[in-house]
Amino acid sequence: MFDIQNYASFLVAILIFQLIPGAGTLAILNATARNGVGAGLGAVLGTLTGDFIFMVAAAAGLAAVMNANPMLFQALQWFGAAYLCWLGLQLLRAPVGSDTAQPEPRKSSWVYYRQACAVSLTNPKVMLFFVAFFPLFLRPDSPGSTLVAMMAHVTLISFLYQAGLVLVGNVVARRLRAIPSVRRIATRLAGMALIGFSVKLAASNR
Repeated sequence: MFDIQNYASFLVAILIFQLIPGAGTLAILNATARNGVGAGLGAVLGTLTGDFIFMVAAAAGLAAVMNANPMLFQALQWFGAAYLCWLGLQLLRAPVGSDTAQPEPRKSSWVYYRQACAVSLTNPKVMLFFVAFFPLFLRPDSPGSTLVAMMAHVTLISFLYQAGLVLVGNVVARRLRAIPSVRRIATRLAGMALIGFSVKLAASNR
């Protein structure tokens, strides 16, 4: 279908990719827990924007440029690790009260959009995934429209999954607000997880 080889396997592979938790998932859940569905959807759109840019870059042959300039790719890896670590430290240092009567300070969805987009764009492994993923379901003589169809599939399935994640996460967050200190614990855990992702990314750069 759509001239995509092994179409069913292609769809399953996208779903598996979405089920693997990553820094983008944490950014979405953190935004939802802090400011609700609107903030969560802002983070979803930010993540999808970053993924789409990497898909376009992969299709345009950016990977070839990276291979020809390994120092550029290495610099991007270190920058990504540093940004994720900084974001995690911000969450660890953020003042989060345990008083459930005190609401979380409101932030616009645009703030969470920018944060999630930055998280996605500073993870070069996303681009590498698309570079390795697309050729598995293409023929050497496939037209350009096939690649466009693949990108559309990835974007649509990702949006549906992540939007569902926001809705479920919002329900869970609202119920957990009745438990003292949950917001503080969740925020600290998200910060430590982001730092863990940054360390993992930095280790792979050695």
